[in-house]
Amino acid sequence: MFASIFGRSLIAATILFAAMAPMHPAQAAALTVVPPGNRSKEQPEIPRASALRSKATNTTYDEKYETIVSLLRKDKKLLGKIEQAATAYDIAPIHIIGALVGEHTYNITVVDSLQTYYVKALAYADLAFSFRYKNVPVQTFVKRPEFASCASQDGSALIWSCRDAIWDEQFRGKTVEGTTYENITFQRAFFQPFYAGQTFGLGQISPLTALQVTDLVSKTSGLPTLSPDRPQAIYRDVIDPDRSLLYIAAIIRDSIDAYKAEGFDISGNPGITATLYNVGQPRKRAHDLALAVANRTGRTLPVENYYGWLINDRLSELNALLYGNGGE
Repeated sequence: MFASIFGRSLIAATILFAAMAPMHPAQAAALTVVPPGNRSKEQPEIPRASALRSKATNTTYDEKYETIVSLLRKDKKLLGKIEQAATAYDIAPIHIIGALVGEHTYNITVVDSLQTYYVKALAYADLAFSFRYKNVPVQTFVKRPEFASCASQDGSALIWSCRDAIWDEQFRGKTVEGTTYENITFQRAFFQPFYAGQTFGLGQISPLTALQVTDLVSKTSGLPTLSPDRPQAIYRDVIDPDRSLLYIAAIIRDSIDAYKAEGFDISGNPGITATLYNVGQPRKRAHDLALAVANRTGRTLPVENYYGWLINDRLSELNALLYGNGGE
């Protein structure tokens, strides 16, 4: 199955990128290239929640880092799939490596076998559940007039990013028409039907993030477009290792494109793409940075967080997984 998915991915990607209009010379000149490496000399503070997760599993960050790196070093088939996904989405494979290493170092402990993920994907396919908050389905909630401006957006990334922003601006932590909305993210409010902190699969992808890149994945890899009306399909795609790699690549591609639209080329800094993979909302963050630069606040480049800092700090070792000298 995986070979056929990637066969379609590579063909579709070739057509997609060939059809894109070349960048105007003036636009190209305006791009600020974000240099490699970390802007911070010391690793930024690691959130307490991450420390508690490691303590609960009686592991250290170093142990978790070595576990995921060892898995990648030994599983040549997985590395091959990572390279195929990167080619399909026109990104360097180190970006996918960075996302995986960051997630499995700070957020979860890697499973012994990818087969576990295949089994979980099948299990979620049979569950009955929906995405709702205070018993209101997300499909109904986003029909409210506050979200009207999102309807004119082109594509799933812009539509769901718009809805995410409207939630933050007009509902989060506020009382609207007699209903009090908690001070939590759109993802946490609507897209965690089982438990808090809910992300899944090899790349620990949230349902909202999968919905944001579903158009890109569909166009590039030929997978069916996801919808909150079919939550089981979302969980299947983000848990299944073969499909999840396509979503990881798409998420990274989307972040690179979001920053490019605001005048920044982050494609040469895996620590920045890893940071964005961790924190999300690339359009908002890119726009905020562009405004800061325009207003001469002193901010000129994106800065990595603790998660991205690790990737840049260990870049030589992680690149060796792909380009040699990664054997034991």
